[in-house]
Amino acid sequence: MSFLAFIFRNLVRQRVRTVLTVVGITVGIVTVVALGSVTAGFRQSAGSMLKLGGADFIVAQKGSADLSFSTLSRRDRAAVEGRADVERAMGVLFDLSRVGANPYFVLFGVEPAQLAVAPPTLEQGRVLADGSTTEALLGSRAAADLDARVGSTVSIHGRSFTVVGIYHDGNVFLDSGAFAPLATVQAIAGKPGLVTALFVKVADGADPRAVAVAIEEAEAGLTTVSSVDEYGKVDQGLEVMDAANLAISVLAVVIGAIGVMNTMIMSVFERTREIGILRSVGWRGSRIMRMIFGESLLLCAIASLLGVAGGVLVTRALLLVPAIASFLEPQYSVALFLRALAVGAIVGLGGAAYPAIRAVRLSPMEALRHE
Repeated sequence: MSFLAFIFRNLVRQRVRTVLTVVGITVGIVTVVALGSVTAGFRQSAGSMLKLGGADFIVAQKGSADLSFSTLSRRDRAAVEGRADVERAMGVLFDLSRVGANPYFVLFGVEPAQLAVAPPTLEQGRVLADGSTTEALLGSRAAADLDARVGSTVSIHGRSFTVVGIYHDGNVFLDSGAFAPLATVQAIAGKPGLVTALFVKVADGADPRAVAVAIEEAEAGLTTVSSVDEYGKVDQGLEVMDAANLAISVLAVVIGAIGVMNTMIMSVFERTREIGILRSVGWRGSRIMRMIFGESLLLCAIASLLGVAGGVLVTRALLLVPAIASFLEPQYSVALFLRALAVGAIVGLGGAAYPAIRAVRLSPMEALRHE
């Protein structure tokens, strides 16, 4: 019998205990993968949002707890637009409401002339006409949810809009929402003259990072976001999710290690006499340790593979709910799966450490006398 087959046989001796341990570890790995993919999805969407209209960075109200709470006045817009190192600053007002099955539909108010400079990728129709007040450019996801097409009339926040175009950006937030004339959205939201953020494109030859710093130094009430890592300046959501992701991973390791340790201690205790026989026929302590660690790692490897598959299935199942699919697009990466496998390996090594040490400390005679 090979060493690996011997290890596997030891695990299947106590099938119920082994299965329960695998289930416990699997649940932890599922959580790690699911939360990690959701966090990565939000980060990817937030990062691509920064590039709306070909922008180099965004300008928002300093100290905002959430980007949607940011408000910039006409003076703020003029201060940024008037800079020699800024080519354009597209003001956008976000207005959230329930539209159809989507409770997080975002209506992006933007001046049609500014949107026409760097429009989203159109699938059908055209961009908003300059001077229009009741036209809408609908995202591909929103169009599918509302069964709308070019020429259709849709009701958004109590207003009727004629769909003049359908676009696809690849960003779940953008594709689940719509663009409409800024003045109309300001009237709907009750925010005349205000925008949520400015999407800034710097002038040729200017350094975006230097321009962003200069704006922050010149305007005390404004802050800039150039990358997803800076989103904490205007939105704490990603930081909270990153912290939760880390906390869940640590808890999965601790709880999983305790479960594995309990399983392996019981296994060692029940096989004390057998370990004594193995020692008496020439097995070294190092081989006994390899056996214990091998059993633990094999158990955790099975749980990790099941957990990775389960995590993917759980997040895909969530997308079957229209309300969730409207704002969530999980992202799976090699790094995420490696982290899940690393959690499983740490659980296996940590949980087997004490049982392995206890097993090798038993002298052959003491182990053989054990009943």
